[in-house]
Amino acid sequence: MEIGIDSFASAMYGSNNLSSVDAMEQLLQRIELADQAGLDIYGIGEHHKKEFLDSATAVILSAAAARTKNIRLASAVAVLSAADPVRVYQSFATLDFV
Repeated sequence: MEIGIDSFASAMYGSNNLSSVDAMEQLLQRIELADQAGLDIYGIGEHHKKEFLDSATAVILSAAAARTKNIRLASAVAVLSAADPVRVYQSFATLDFV
């Protein structure tokens, strides 16, 4: 059995309006903490609203890969109707090399 987290990258937590930079840094810190805690997987779902930062999940996961050691990073949602499915595959296949 694997234990992990699936998440969207919200730029707003509760009543706190964070800058996009601060929200992204906090997300990357949470992924690092999940890795340090021994979780098996962390998935980020693609989202296309202004309150979310995860329209390019492969980019976020690449940044997380540079900061983690053991956790498996994955897409929790990929909107194939909004992208070329081959390009989505290639982006995540390349991420596996990082």
